[in-house]
Amino acid sequence: MHALSLNQPLYSILQFKTIHPLLRRLLLIVAGSALITLGAKISIPLQPVPITLQTLAVLFIGMAYGWRLGFATVLLYLGEGAIGLPVFAEGLGGLPILLGPTGGYLVGWLPAVIVSGFLVERGWGRSWIGALLAALLGTIVIYSVGLPVLAQFTGTNAAITLGLKPFLIGDSLKIILLAFVIPTFWKKV
Repeated sequence: MHALSLNQPLYSILQFKTIHPLLRRLLLIVAGSALITLGAKISIPLQPVPITLQTLAVLFIGMAYGWRLGFATVLLYLGEGAIGLPVFAEGLGGLPILLGPTGGYLVGWLPAVIVSGFLVERGWGRSWIGALLAALLGTIVIYSVGLPVLAQFTGTNAAITLGLKPFLIGDSLKIILLAFVIPTFWKKV
């Protein structure tokens, strides 16, 4: 049984018949990691947590690739950053970023792609309401991991003020965008 099936819309669309399936998956993982890196470069440098398009990229990858390929993609990205490549927001890299105030958000992407990808594989991505709920649950997972880690550095009230409130409008717009984009992939499948 293949790790990927027709329940991942982007994988189904990109059926490069001349490319070996393993190579196709590796190319998608590398491309997804590059997309997350690009999302980091589009940034409003708030402290301690910058506003970026990374959560949009991460949730898109989870919902378009499925949870397994999405997990591998985010894991590659985090590994690149951990070894010092400048893939994180503000051109940063290194293990201290993963162990710092924003590390919980970054690590929270792993369970977020599992949740959002799993739900889309189960059919939630075929309608805008299902995609909206999958993206919302993925976002909640990111906050549920990120906020407690940030609170260890800033305290609970400051974590909510600095790591939640400034992001609510932008993340709501990202969720709405995903709710309309992901079902279009299913229409193509």
